[in-house]
Amino acid sequence: MPRTVREAVLSVSESNLKKTALRVLNGQRLVSPEIDYIVRTLGAKATQQELDSIVLQVRKMPWGSIVVPD
Repeated sequence: MPRTVREAVLSVSESNLKKTALRVLNGQRLVSPEIDYIVRTLGAKATQQELDSIVLQVRKMPWGSIVVPD
């Protein structure tokens, strides 16, 4: 019987996002508006692959689409 591989689901927290950014962005850190955007976009939980993907995407996005207007 074949085994089913499940991806671990992680909490989308500031510390997990910082660790992901350091790993994926070669030592670069995320700033607060980027972290806030990712938390708003992903919600409370996500897989590591989703975290990696969104961290790479947010770095390429225009700043105006990341920051929430006052």
